[in-house]
Amino acid sequence: MRIAQITDTHLYATPDGRLLGLNTRDCLEQVLRLVRKDTTFDLVVASGDLAHDGSMSAYLGLREQVGQLGIPAYCLPGNHDEAGAIREYLDAGGFHCVRSHLAGGWQQVFLDSTVEGEDGGHLAEGELDALSQALNAHPGLPTLVWLHHQPVLMGSRWLDTMAVDNPDDFFAVIDRHSQVRAIAWGHVHQAFDQRRNDVRLLSSPSTCLQFLPASEDFAVDEIPPGYRWLELHPDGKLQTGITRLEHIPGHIDLAASGY
Repeated sequence: MRIAQITDTHLYATPDGRLLGLNTRDCLEQVLRLVRKDTTFDLVVASGDLAHDGSMSAYLGLREQVGQLGIPAYCLPGNHDEAGAIREYLDAGGFHCVRSHLAGGWQQVFLDSTVEGEDGGHLAEGELDALSQALNAHPGLPTLVWLHHQPVLMGSRWLDTMAVDNPDDFFAVIDRHSQVRAIAWGHVHQAFDQRRNDVRLLSSPSTCLQFLPASEDFAVDEIPPGYRWLELHPDGKLQTGITRLEHIPGHIDLAASGY
């Protein structure tokens, strides 16, 4: 089973909406062209901050653009999203907001790490209970866990103030279940690939603006956007990588407001 992860699309209500000078809908369209070049994807996961302004028009725009892939899309909210709007506009017609998905000999679990009115993340007791239940229900299936916020520190002082604030509770659940092969997230606008014990820890570039890794304060990395691909094998093996555009689609305006 092959998955394309797109994240932090930051779409606005209007098609000309820009994030620090970049037209986010145009950025997404160019990244999706890369995805469409590979016809072997079985599904796409959109891992949060899909709209920058939480507007209906932004989510309908996402439906239109991502829907052109012609494959199922699984969506979870980020701190810029309106969770109710995601459930209303991205849970029908090939788009899904669900707790888990079974296919290809794997289980995928989708968690909501958002806190209303906050940029940082938290995994509420109900989310941790749901994770435990999903893992207990299918102990023999290799599992990929998705959320928006990073559950580990990225090494960026400013960005790590917006991580999951109860990672020990989260990893206490993960550590009890040896079938978990990987945890993947968005939010950090950069690629990350490390291991914790036998679990792969993964983040993806944003489809628009990138953050500079290991930065003390907010800083932009002037490299092109992209997406993460994942290949899940029935024996539990996972392969993954990053595909980027050749160039940044536009000019980053560091003096602009909006992030």
